Amino acid sequence: MGVKRILIVGAGHVGFYVAERLSRKLRADIRRGDVEVMVVDPQQHMTYQPFLPEAAAGHISPRHGVIPLRRALTRCRIVTGSVTRVDHARRTVTVQPIVGPSKQIEYDQIVVAPGSVTRTLPIPGLAENAVGFKSMGEAIFLRNHILQRFDVAAATTDPEVRRRALTFVVIGGGFSGVESMAELEDMTRDVIKYYEELDDSELRWVMIEATQRILPEVGPVMGAYAVDRLTKRGLDIRLNTMLKSCVDGHVVMSDGDEFDADTIVWTAGVKPHPMLGDTDLPLGPKGHLRCRPTLEVEGDDGVVLGAWGAGDSAQVRDLSGFSEYCTPNAQHAVRQAKVLADNIVQSRFGKPPTEYRHKYVGSVASLGLHKGVAHVYGFKGKGIIAWFMHRSYHLMKVPGLGRKTRVVADWTLALFTKRETVQLGELHDPRKPFEDVAIGRASDGEVG
Repeated sequence: MGVKRILIVGAGHVGFYVAERLSRKLRADIRRGDVEVMVVDPQQHMTYQPFLPEAAAGHISPRHGVIPLRRALTRCRIVTGSVTRVDHARRTVTVQPIVGPSKQIEYDQIVVAPGSVTRTLPIPGLAENAVGFKSMGEAIFLRNHILQRFDVAAATTDPEVRRRALTFVVIGGGFSGVESMAELEDMTRDVIKYYEELDDSELRWVMIEATQRILPEVGPVMGAYAVDRLTKRGLDIRLNTMLKSCVDGHVVMSDGDEFDADTIVWTAGVKPHPMLGDTDLPLGPKGHLRCRPTLEVEGDDGVVLGAWGAGDSAQVRDLSGFSEYCTPNAQHAVRQAKVLADNIVQSRFGKPPTEYRHKYVGSVASLGLHKGVAHVYGFKGKGIIAWFMHRSYHLMKVPGLGRKTRVVADWTLALFTKRETVQLGELHDPRKPFEDVAIGRASDGEVG
């Protein structure tokens, strides 16, 4: 090929930031036509996942938590489709576009960063009754579903139906589970004020966590503080507990407790994207792409030339000593993306790659509006200070000045206006009203 193509599989945190950095570092080469940066992803946007809890709770507009690829990566070629196979021996990928037959695309270098998918367990009823929390669609569906439960609870005279409607269960005590539960519980406290038929004492939020603590990233002290604060708000935190069944919404836990719930949210971990199984690249024991600290894919005989990996789908040794391998979170993904992009540029000029060394500085987490925990550079913060640190960090990291401005505008408006509590459940089946009318008219013979 005349043009040197760098193909990026996935437009998540790694893929997006690698593409954005390469498009700046190689701007002159791209303009001359010497290099092409191609991004392949089934979505036409990147989701900034740390904003999912705020979007679900109504603090920011869902549109402000996603970044359009074609607008943000103007120097890159965007292909909307899914990579179904990587044949690195032939330097080709098989892509299934959203329309039409699959096609093969050649490349010179490849960045394999499809991200992760929700890790589930063979729990009876889980697939039929639970919802995940990894995409903006899931976040907004959950918001609409929860708000609709209030109408169900207010309309019924059956106490069991009401109790079930106002019971919300979150499985998993990591960042996603804790932040989503805390934000949504805040929202339900606001919403129930507008229902004179209901009382906030009827709200029940339950978190099920298999280990003995939540938010391990913020340390044991701040994790214990988070449990204490959430418990004082009336949330039921079950540690060392597992979900055994949720058939028809009947929740059965390993501690013997059982009850009915209309809302079950699964946030108990992630696993590498299954697409990695359709590659000839070396994988680790848990299905991750085996990578060196330089983020080069590593085979049994050394580096696999021209192949790179990072983020949730990669097994990268943590040189900071904090853990054996880098944990699958946005903080690592964004920082790895910077090193990876720079290493690709260095490889073009015959320079050795740089190892990814991340000094662990800590973590921050939101516990709802004006509440949070933080453990950063040894500083242990809580309350409104930690909440402000959380928002400040993610405001700095979300890409694009326009996106930052929109998010700040959402937050500023929220200071002076009441939380938006409308639910648009019809978004999830928008054609149903039309279909009902059309089928009804057809059955009446009113055609033409």
